[in-house]
Amino acid sequence: MSEPVDWLPDGTPYSPRFGDRYHSEKGGLDQARHVFLHGCGLPAAWAGQPLWRILETGFGFGLNFLVTWAAWRADPARPTLLHFVSTEAWPVSPADLLRATTSHPELAPLAQELHRQWWGLLPGVHRLRFDEGRVLLTLYVGDTQTVLRQQNLTVDAVYLDGFSPQLNPGIWDLHTLKAVARCCRRGTRLATWTIARAVRDALAQCGFEVTRVPGVPPKRDNLHAVYDPRWEPRTSRQDAEPAPQPPGRCIVVGGGLAGAATAASLARRGWQVQVLDQADAPAAGASGLPAGVFAPHVSPDDSVLSRLSRSGVRTTLQQAGWLLRDGVDWSPCGVLEHRTDGTPGLGAGWADGAGADWSEAATALTLQAAGLPPDTTACWHRQGGWVRPPRLVAALMAQPGIEWRGQCAVAQLRCVEHAPAGAPPPEHARSRTDGTAGAAATGTSRQWQALDADGRVLAQAPVVVVAAGSGSPHLLPAHWQLQPVRGQVSWAAIAEGAAPPPVPFPVNGHGNLVPRFPACDDNGNPESAGKAHSTAWVMGSTFERDVTALPPSPADRQAAHAANWAKLQALLPTVAEQLAPAFANVVPSGPQPDATAIPTQAPAAIQCWAAVRCTAADRLPIVGPVDQASLPGVWACTAMGARGLTLALLCAELLVARLQGEPLPLDAKLARALDSERL
Repeated sequence: MSEPVDWLPDGTPYSPRFGDRYHSEKGGLDQARHVFLHGCGLPAAWAGQPLWRILETGFGFGLNFLVTWAAWRADPARPTLLHFVSTEAWPVSPADLLRATTSHPELAPLAQELHRQWWGLLPGVHRLRFDEGRVLLTLYVGDTQTVLRQQNLTVDAVYLDGFSPQLNPGIWDLHTLKAVARCCRRGTRLATWTIARAVRDALAQCGFEVTRVPGVPPKRDNLHAVYDPRWEPRTSRQDAEPAPQPPGRCIVVGGGLAGAATAASLARRGWQVQVLDQADAPAAGASGLPAGVFAPHVSPDDSVLSRLSRSGVRTTLQQAGWLLRDGVDWSPCGVLEHRTDGTPGLGAGWADGAGADWSEAATALTLQAAGLPPDTTACWHRQGGWVRPPRLVAALMAQPGIEWRGQCAVAQLRCVEHAPAGAPPPEHARSRTDGTAGAAATGTSRQWQALDADGRVLAQAPVVVVAAGSGSPHLLPAHWQLQPVRGQVSWAAIAEGAAPPPVPFPVNGHGNLVPRFPACDDNGNPESAGKAHSTAWVMGSTFERDVTALPPSPADRQAAHAANWAKLQALLPTVAEQLAPAFANVVPSGPQPDATAIPTQAPAAIQCWAAVRCTAADRLPIVGPVDQASLPGVWACTAMGARGLTLALLCAELLVARLQGEPLPLDAKLARALDSERL
């Protein structure tokens, strides 16, 4: 449930939990601007920086965030990327958030944007994205001390905020301030409105140099502080991370969804990216699926995959919303999950809180719309839908800073070293394939070359990301056990005047069905055998482990149609009945049309689409540096399996966050579950 808020006669929000106003009766804008923004030396301090990272304790109604975002927008010298990380144990309701923020006309447009993304805030980490991903709000929902100790975070400024130390002492105590200090680098500036002696002493004990400054009425004084301990602080990063890389040049190997998402995330941050792929055009492999489903995974224990999938779905919704046309390239229409094994999926009490914003038990009306009995066990995923992956890949690749290079099959990566301009090369410098040459010791720069099968250099850059799906293993260490999985779907164009499958939304659970999507390209030209401006349905997919043959043989295609038909019968019997005449043409000894029925039209010609995907042993993606010791500068974003539409965009953001030393877009524990070091 959302945190209850009382509204005083003067319009000031009041917290019954803490018995305190959220801000003074004069409003929170002056405090946000003068105490926090200006108190941390902003916007001057961030001028010309590639990124700036702010930590706030206590999000409340988000006034500090909105004021900072507005200042970023107005500043011609703003950083390329603004990270705003905030803790909040008790998120307010969307309605209260909107009421508190839209009362300030100058912030109202930004407040509306915030309100649109203010949903589903379960305990954990949530990444909200604004201005096409250049302003990133990361919400840690939970106790400030606890969540800061759980995450890996380094920030440039701290807004120390919260209800008064007398009424909410936990957010100001020594242990919480130690957790805040753990997130600071030497020179991080901190500002707060309280001058309580206990807070000043605790900050000093944590390594801050504290100064009292004139306050904002009605406060006489405020505090400024700079993190500059007399000792050498321990890093806030719990794991040994590679040194952060500023924007530069990068090679991405792979032109599917994982590669395109990685290239777009890099390009938004100012990188120059070359995408190399053996095919003539992007999305020629598994990302060429005619249409696919994205939806959260659910489990009674809210497993790693369930939590990961929610972060992934939020990322997909955000980026697809910027890039794609609703109803043409994608639709966030919701997804029905038919739990064909009879298990409920959702944990007890799930619908009583923010989880209902994500998923809930399907209603009788929803089941009726799908032609399923009212006692069917099923979930309705509000945050889900369908996407045409080739259109998403094309939109991602169209970002400035990305160069596509097709017909560039990368056979090998080679590390070379270059001496600084004007300096003679060191005698021992040489090309290596393991990357272990001593570049740091000699002052030379390390570059990675992508070579073709004849040893020709296709591209060169300090950083390489391997994101080639089933084409990745030959570029990765031998101990990475990645399994190829061929998948085949059955699909058909819907004849003019014919009815689409009788279900108004995608359904998954035992395979998945997208009942209606446009079967034409961006210019209205037919894709595959679809007619311009026609629609189609798609059902699948098979999971043929350790099978890589493409194209499938006629017998394999026939077997795939039979498998997809069997899944459709279990998933949606009513739809299976309508499509039986079409499947009868491709499935031997399969569905037989009713001889007494009068055919109204010829059945659609069902086609097969096939590609090879790639999975790790634990069925989770692999995101991170490949081997920091022997292959420094080589990263991987691969093994998406059948969940690329749900996870690829999130994984790309995670990789780039780690590469640049940014706040992570998801819980640090989940990031470790995807780390390449687990292999």
